[in-house]
Amino acid sequence: MNLTTLSRRDLLRGGTATALAALVGAPSALFGLPPLERDEELVPFLDPQPINQKRPMVIWERLRSWLTPDEEVFAVSHYGTPEVDANAWRLSFQGLVEQPNSYSLEDLKKRPRREFVATLECSGNGVSPKFMGAIGNARWTGTLLAPLLRECGVKDGGIEVVFFGADEGTETIREAEYKQKFARSLSLKDAFSSEAILCYAMNDQPLTRAHGYPLRLVVPGWYGVAWVKWLERIEVHDRRFMNRFMGRDYVTIRGEPQDGETVWRETSVGKMNVKSIVARVTRRKNGGLRVAGAAWSYGSVDRVELSIDGGPWQPTTLQQGRNLPYTWTFWSYDWNNPTAGEHTIVSRAVDRLGRVQPTKDDPAIRLKKTYWEANEQVTRRIRV
Repeated sequence: MNLTTLSRRDLLRGGTATALAALVGAPSALFGLPPLERDEELVPFLDPQPINQKRPMVIWERLRSWLTPDEEVFAVSHYGTPEVDANAWRLSFQGLVEQPNSYSLEDLKKRPRREFVATLECSGNGVSPKFMGAIGNARWTGTLLAPLLRECGVKDGGIEVVFFGADEGTETIREAEYKQKFARSLSLKDAFSSEAILCYAMNDQPLTRAHGYPLRLVVPGWYGVAWVKWLERIEVHDRRFMNRFMGRDYVTIRGEPQDGETVWRETSVGKMNVKSIVARVTRRKNGGLRVAGAAWSYGSVDRVELSIDGGPWQPTTLQQGRNLPYTWTFWSYDWNNPTAGEHTIVSRAVDRLGRVQPTKDDPAIRLKKTYWEANEQVTRRIRV
């Protein structure tokens, strides 16, 4: 499915209605990398993106749609993919709540409906040239989390909301084994965000088993590990939740130089970093090249710049839809009169929070030791 098939009614649904309304009537090519024009040819990268046959991935050079088809959206599980009987399934609210409660899938579907488009990115995406397509942009449908928390009533002292999936495994902790469910937590502030939803549909279809059927948490702007799949229990706690996936795994370790020493910090993976990639280069009939790519961030992308052969940063053209929060946007740059030979091309994005996509040797990431939250600038090579 892509935006060429969306009606005005489709575009005006959900929290991004105002921004999406501006897109109605715009040429469909604005919403993705357009098909090659007559006499336009693809310039192959000298460092092509490997195609992973085992897992769905976005292949950047082939990307055509602003919305990613379900079968191309990356999915991962940590304790396997559980079989969930939706007829018997219920979502329970427990812990520090005034009124513990549980809901069937039909109960949730009867509640006020919320839809929006958001980019889902694996927190390890971009760690290497072999792992660059673990991302997708989709429309998510569900009901808001906050009203349900309010109805259950959060007791005084509650500081975190913990989300448990149906998938489970055994963890060895201090030489003892413990059976555990996959779980992640959010602060009360983040859980009460107007954007967090209990999601039961993706791109207008029920969630697939791989993407968390019958229900998953969707937290736009956060890395995918926070979007707990096969959701079955929500608890309010009075202290920090520190399981494997909050305190030991999905922890970013980085060093910060201070007064001649290195201070090491460990932080739990959370909100997405600002990021961009050169997706495709084509030769046009006038001899010029068109460089195109995508950019995304926790907040809206403000601009994308391009450097050729280490030269000065040049502004690119952002396509319509660039002001939508939590979604990727496409950009392009027309390179006139390129010289023959091998060239390097690198992009960097800047978001509306003022964050700049860093170089590999930027002090902010130079001493980062773990692969999660990778967002360094990616250099692509071509030969003209």
